[in-house]
Amino acid sequence: MRQFSYAAGPSALPMEVLEKCSQAVISFTSEGESILEVSHRSKAFQAVIDDASRLLRELLVIPDNYHVLFMQGGGTGQFAASALNALAHRKPDHTVGDYLVTGNWSQSAANEARQLGIEVNIVSDGKKEFDGAYRGVPLRESWKLTDPSKAAYFYYCANETVYGVEAHKVPDIDPSVPLICDMSSNILSRTIDVSKFEIIFAGAQKNLGPAGVTIVIVRDDILQRTAASSIPTVMDYAVMAKSGSMYNTPPTFSILALKFNLEWASANGGNEAMEQRSRQNSSQIYQVIDKSNGFYSCPVVPHSRSLTNIVFNLPAPELESEFVSQAAASGLINLKGHRSVGGIRASLYNGVPDAATLALAEFMDAFLTKNTGQ
Repeated sequence: MRQFSYAAGPSALPMEVLEKCSQAVISFTSEGESILEVSHRSKAFQAVIDDASRLLRELLVIPDNYHVLFMQGGGTGQFAASALNALAHRKPDHTVGDYLVTGNWSQSAANEARQLGIEVNIVSDGKKEFDGAYRGVPLRESWKLTDPSKAAYFYYCANETVYGVEAHKVPDIDPSVPLICDMSSNILSRTIDVSKFEIIFAGAQKNLGPAGVTIVIVRDDILQRTAASSIPTVMDYAVMAKSGSMYNTPPTFSILALKFNLEWASANGGNEAMEQRSRQNSSQIYQVIDKSNGFYSCPVVPHSRSLTNIVFNLPAPELESEFVSQAAASGLINLKGHRSVGGIRASLYNGVPDAATLALAEFMDAFLTKNTGQ
């Protein structure tokens, strides 16, 4: 029996996607080649990458003046790539990168920019705003933005997987300042207006597919250079766009699996349906937490609670260990919180079936009753 996985990434994938991937590993082309063997220069694989791009455009309603790139290096690689490409397009007097820090991923992105010699301004630090812990997106009134005449870009992470903090609104900033967003963990589960962003990137291993490929959605004008740059070639969006994401050998299997997953999302209602499922499923778990009289407690302030990564604690670490152990014995796995914060974390990505959410909610209720009599 297949267990229900709530892993933060690589995440669960729909069974029909896994079955298609399994078949493609054995025989993908009419000649019987495996997807692991096929040339990325072949017509067969060109059709795959074209279909993946088309499906992503349709699902996210990506405007015609944007390129879709398939890159490697994960979201971590894009901490540097997005900043370098944004700076190369800006005028020389726009030198400051504004960073809204809401967790370890946005903090890591800011640190990476500093290592590149970029002047970084921390607009607001969630850890400082919430008593030493990342518990929410700081209120707009606390932000200290760079003057638009000097700001090269504004960077934020839409959803922090470790701390379960999500930005539910696009930041309200001067429209002349370009927006860069890491949407690795909630892309294709939220309705977004792509036109508000200069660069969107997402590691695939959450909602889009398996690990190995990273999606970059970049506005076409960013591909034109207005400033001197020394961007590593494999990070240069202009080079990748010109080569059709094939300057170097792309992760062929990961892109095929991503294509299968996009087909599944499209056949199951598309982005709007994925968002509705995300809201309904997360609501089930938060209801159990909020009705437990404090037995389960979510450290995130209500307006910033993630609909994707639900974090919570129990009254004692021993109970948390028991919760994880008994859940695993019941077929509910990968619920242990991130090693840096502990607690419990349930990640409800698109590939996690509705039955898994119901099973977790029922287990939480039973565990509550067993330990409190409620």
